[in-house]
Amino acid sequence: MLSPARLTEILVEFVFLLLGALLVWLAANRRIAFDNGSRAWLLLSFALIAWGAIALARPGELWRRWQKWNRGGSLVLLGLVMLAMSRAPFGWIFPLMIFAGLLLLVRGSVGCLLILRQH
Repeated sequence: MLSPARLTEILVEFVFLLLGALLVWLAANRRIAFDNGSRAWLLLSFALIAWGAIALARPGELWRRWQKWNRGGSLVLLGLVMLAMSRAPFGWIFPLMIFAGLLLLVRGSVGCLLILRQH
């Protein structure tokens, strides 16, 4: 039986799985609008990079090292992809969105495996 803390962690990773699948589907069907010069988009990309860097720099238990790298690294990579999307030509926007969705899918699935492996 999973503890409530582990169940909450798995549900959070499942949300990332669903978010990644939704982003891949929306980008593959071109059902999403994108404003190339939005300041909010730039702010969000820098916030994700900073949030991921803080997560990577935070000290933690040795046995949770892979979870920390999975969570922090995926946020930094997602922020970098979003930053690249703000400067990329329009033809590259949807492939970059698909890549961001796949990144979230990988993060969620690896996170679930790491959480269940500890149990």
